Amino acid sequence: MRELQTLWETGKRVQPPWSPPPRTEVPKLYLYNSLTRTKEEFIPQNGRKVLWYCCGPTVYDASHMGHARSYISFDILRRILKNYFKYDVLYCMNITDIDDKIIKRARQNYLLEQYKEKKPSPTQILQDVLTARKPFLAKLAETTDPDKKQMLERLHVAVSTALEPLQGAVQGDAEGLLVEESKDLLSDWLDSQFGSQVTENSIFSTLPKYWEGEYHKDMAALNVLPPDVLTRVSEYVPEIVDFVKKIVENGYGYVSNGSVYFDTAKFDAGDKHSYAKLVPEAVGDQKALHEGEGDLSISADRLSEKRSPIDFALWKASKPGEPSWDSPWGKGRPGWHIECSAMAGSILGESMDIHGGGFDLRFPHHDNELAQSEAHFENDHWVRYFLHTGHLTIAGCKMSKSLKNFITIKDALAKHTARQLRLAFLMHSWKDTLDYSSNTMESAIQYEKFLNEFFLNVKDILRAPTDITGQFERWEEAEMELNRSFYNQKAAVHAALRDNIDTRTALEELRVLVSQSNAYIAGRKNAKLAPNRMLLQSIALYLTDLLKTFGAIEGAEPIGFPVGTNGQNLESTVMPYLKVLSDFREGVRKIAREQKVTEVLSLCDMVRDETLPELGVRLEDHEGLPTVVKLVDRETLLKEKEEKKKVRADSSYICQDRSMAKLAKMKIPPSEMFRSETDKYSTFDETGFPTHDADGKEISKGQTKKLRKLYEAQEKLYKEYLDSMQNGS
Repeated sequence: MRELQTLWETGKRVQPPWSPPPRTEVPKLYLYNSLTRTKEEFIPQNGRKVLWYCCGPTVYDASHMGHARSYISFDILRRILKNYFKYDVLYCMNITDIDDKIIKRARQNYLLEQYKEKKPSPTQILQDVLTARKPFLAKLAETTDPDKKQMLERLHVAVSTALEPLQGAVQGDAEGLLVEESKDLLSDWLDSQFGSQVTENSIFSTLPKYWEGEYHKDMAALNVLPPDVLTRVSEYVPEIVDFVKKIVENGYGYVSNGSVYFDTAKFDAGDKHSYAKLVPEAVGDQKALHEGEGDLSISADRLSEKRSPIDFALWKASKPGEPSWDSPWGKGRPGWHIECSAMAGSILGESMDIHGGGFDLRFPHHDNELAQSEAHFENDHWVRYFLHTGHLTIAGCKMSKSLKNFITIKDALAKHTARQLRLAFLMHSWKDTLDYSSNTMESAIQYEKFLNEFFLNVKDILRAPTDITGQFERWEEAEMELNRSFYNQKAAVHAALRDNIDTRTALEELRVLVSQSNAYIAGRKNAKLAPNRMLLQSIALYLTDLLKTFGAIEGAEPIGFPVGTNGQNLESTVMPYLKVLSDFREGVRKIAREQKVTEVLSLCDMVRDETLPELGVRLEDHEGLPTVVKLVDRETLLKEKEEKKKVRADSSYICQDRSMAKLAKMKIPPSEMFRSETDKYSTFDETGFPTHDADGKEISKGQTKKLRKLYEAQEKLYKEYLDSMQNGS
């Protein structure tokens, strides 16, 4: 009482001082920057706002897996920056619809169609193909690049094979086949003869418009988000002209014969400028420079217009047979590199946070972009972070559209789902080479199956009936341990994503989390105890949310991969009916087992093994536990069914082979079993038992003892065989 009185008498009490916890450093995001060839801390120029430009496709043919390598990878990076790290990303991408390749392909397609419409006679076709083959054979002979030579040789074989029927005698529809197989030769030849006469600009816009549409369809099929801003070269010609004018005014461009070139020497001599920031060692690489200028721009007269071989075209004077636009320097068209600089500058301004593209674009394309943009804006920081996705190989071989060695996105999607392709990309570093092969895809398929089984198991657990309070269960040590693992794995995933957005490691950490969760579920079921619903739900929600962030899950379902199409939630619709069916079947099985009615049990098994898989439903029976109901892709279930049949058939063959081998052994009389082994034994007694080895030495007592056991065993087998023959079996 005295102590309490003392407390009261001290007057008004105040709160004690509060001590904050020790401050911990906020983890930072690092990205591999091609400008330094190392991982750099990511620091946007304007708070959380991120300005990002990505080089888009040159649309003159079908999109292929090389395109998918870049655009799926950048889609993953973009989603993670925006939805995981919560940056405010403005993503701009271009469509190249004016380009040497497009011009040449459009012109050739137009001329070939005109040729077909004239319906030339078989004799004329034969003569034209033979004429077109002469320059082709000359090109084949002078080609030294092994990949290109192999492509040309394949084409030569195809044309030669198609020529044979017509060269022997003009018959059937051989001319149609010849035109089809020789279209590349004929197109080149027709272009060389009549290309300069193609002058209508609309001819050059039809081709890229069609292939741009196909590209967008492919991206949608791959679940690649559309850019926030899309720019087309054909729509930005006035801005490109103004951009080039500014470069000339700043002293870094010069006019030559109606074209405008970038003065690399003048630029590189500037105090704050440096040419070829990305790949300085490639300066002077004439092959790379010529590829950068385009097939129509590397003629001797064009090359002679430049002050230096490493200068590049900002504006090209148009030749006959090429589209053209008005400019201060005469009729012409944009250079390849200038388009990205002008369009990105129009949308993002004088400096951007991120520029993305494929690894093969570093030089000369991106180095030239950097130079002309910094010449225009008179700065040295047009791009802060340059991200380049790695190459894609096909089963270890180089992929190239120009070499006709590529797999289209449509072909790839015919074999695998968009999710499986994305998982394959997620399982590899975005900046390293990815090998598109059966092994790569099988790994992705197995990972998808592994995750899906976990989601299906959790959904089944959550469907178990309980009241509103029953869903909150007491935590024991098993739950505490799983929850610790859950937090540890989340931290590991976060660390992986901060480290250059390392999705490969992140997916491995998710694998560990799912494995630990599966072990927990199995442990509880073995103990005939229900797993903790809320804990497993939290883990499944986290996994689903992260996979949605990666673009591997579409739709609004809170847990797992969506089931159904066109936005229908098939699971919520049909699962109540399937649960009734499952419970009814379980009741029937219980009575059938008690009454020993095997026919009914067989019918229940048939419903599980034959009927429901055709409808995309899997039932899993567990002794002493309720039947698990899972909605699974029908094709997956049918494949599982066939694999089980194959395993049973293989087991049957193995058993049959073993039976045949045993029967063959049983047929051997014991007196003959050792006589055939002349490499081991040379002398036998009257019963066929060996007494001396192959060298004539008497067999030791120990060895004799072992052989006697084998002999007696064979006597027993042979007796069984004779008895079975007497019994007629």
